[in-house]
Amino acid sequence: MENFVIDEVNKVLIDFQQGEEKYEGLIYMMYWLKNEQVLPLYIGKSEKYGKKGTNLSANIANISSNKSFFCRWGNNYAYHIGDLSAIVCPDHPSSQQNPKYRKWANCLFNSYPSNYPQLRKETYFWIHAWEKEKIGIWKEYGHSPLTALEYHLISVASVAFPTLLLNEEGVNRKQIDEDG
Repeated sequence: MENFVIDEVNKVLIDFQQGEEKYEGLIYMMYWLKNEQVLPLYIGKSEKYGKKGTNLSANIANISSNKSFFCRWGNNYAYHIGDLSAIVCPDHPSSQQNPKYRKWANCLFNSYPSNYPQLRKETYFWIHAWEKEKIGIWKEYGHSPLTALEYHLISVASVAFPTLLLNEEGVNRKQIDEDG
């Protein structure tokens, strides 16, 4: 996963360093496979630019050495691996345990907290540097900006896999209330 993330992020970093505008950022998915069918667990994005709109996003800067942010999958609190670890691994303060990641832990792990957590199923990760001119999932609409792509994918996945998808934004609110 680390090498895959670094390779894809480097495409965006080179684009930024050269002053190009080919890439908008990255789209990613955590998923399971069942009979060669992708079962999406979480869909997200990491944008090229930070909050100011012209600076490089801290989520992707120094990707080879920055494991705290690591394209939103970092081991810091407020990042996926860090927040999931706060739930799954013992000795994290309760103040750092984001309730959202309890749903992740229930889905992904046999039992927790544990010093040696075991995944329920082999879990996969996919990431792709998203080009500005790429067509999204509906070719009729032409180019799909990264943010729109993320929400389109989440929307479709939440309908196709309503009890599996771990995303909270971009899904039907009734589904969240019913599922947890």
